[in-house]
Amino acid sequence: MNLAKLSAKGQITVPVEIRRLLGLKSGDKILFLQNQDGEIVVKNASSKALRKAQAAFAGAAEEMGVYSEDDIQALVDEVRYGKER
Repeated sequence: MNLAKLSAKGQITVPVEIRRLLGLKSGDKILFLQNQDGEIVVKNASSKALRKAQAAFAGAAEEMGVYSEDDIQALVDEVRYGKER
């Protein structure tokens, strides 16, 4: 169990073990969610956003015909210089 004390300004220091578990570093944002049972869950907001973006873009590379680093470079060249792939 890890405890944190709330300051008069509403601030807490997240215990080092919890920071490690959540992959938190200085400047990261912490997300507080309430689940259906009313329990408050703490998450690393950065990793949650990344997972959401990954899910949103799942399959997009294949749809665009991008399968390798060479395909990525060709796409970048096309956008930058108007070169066709």
